[in-house]
Amino acid sequence: MVVNMYDIIIIGGGAAGMSAALYAMRGGMKTLLLEKISCGGQAANTYEVDNYPGFYNSPSGPELMEAFEKHAVKFGAEIKSEAVRGIENADGAVKTVKTRRNTYEAKTVIIATGASPKKLGIEGEEELAGAGVSYCATCDGAFFKGLDTAVIGGGNTAFEDALYLSGFCERVYILNRSKRFRASKTLTDRAKAVSNITVYTDIIAERFEGGGRLERIVTKNTETGETGCLNASGVIIAVGITPDNGIARSCGIELCERGFIKTDMYLNTSIDGIFAAGDCRVSPLRQIVTAAADGAVAATSAINYVLKGN
Repeated sequence: MVVNMYDIIIIGGGAAGMSAALYAMRGGMKTLLLEKISCGGQAANTYEVDNYPGFYNSPSGPELMEAFEKHAVKFGAEIKSEAVRGIENADGAVKTVKTRRNTYEAKTVIIATGASPKKLGIEGEEELAGAGVSYCATCDGAFFKGLDTAVIGGGNTAFEDALYLSGFCERVYILNRSKRFRASKTLTDRAKAVSNITVYTDIIAERFEGGGRLERIVTKNTETGETGCLNASGVIIAVGITPDNGIARSCGIELCERGFIKTDMYLNTSIDGIFAAGDCRVSPLRQIVTAAADGAVAATSAINYVLKGN
């Protein structure tokens, strides 16, 4: 049974989705945002946001995402907690969006499903997940209070996680597979200045070991091949993201070789009337500010699509 008809349905409640909802409502569109868990996306797991323009007081990720949601709701955006199972009649004039409980119709759809942390795929990772192996410092960091903890990765997220953990962990080790870091110089300089953070380069994790909980990380030097062992009670894996694009794939939207949605400058996908925004699409930069910008562009394009009567 069709519950209701909308101008725009947005799938995903991260920064991109909520920004799109705000712009769609301001554009006079009847808009529904569907989010499977709770609004905020990956940004809601960020300890501190110090690079979002205007928020010079460095709010936490949850605080900033709460402000995003309140702003969208202020303009009347309808937000429902439902997991989308697929889009039917994707290339039709009216698209059918199905969730576990309901069926909705819309003239256009914006996919803002975001991405999930990438796994290493090494021995012990699955077995010790939730028992010392984690992908979210702000979610699980408290479990490592007073303990030695490692962060694997060389990007902004890895260094942000290390700085966060340094406030309550005994020692924090950053393991990066090369001497080059993807993180900004500001973050790397800050981390190197903290007394209980040690940065190791040319090091990868080979396997995780422990009797029911993580106790040590077996490492390998990428230049010499020499193996070693690092005692740690916790590890945060921060090596990138994998797009959550099962919905896009199932309805035939064109993806790149890494699984991200291909779009043009107006954020059109390969299917007419379906747009993409945020971390799920091909982009040179994935930050809260770029996700919010994507949401604004996608919503504006969707509004124009509806008004032209396509």
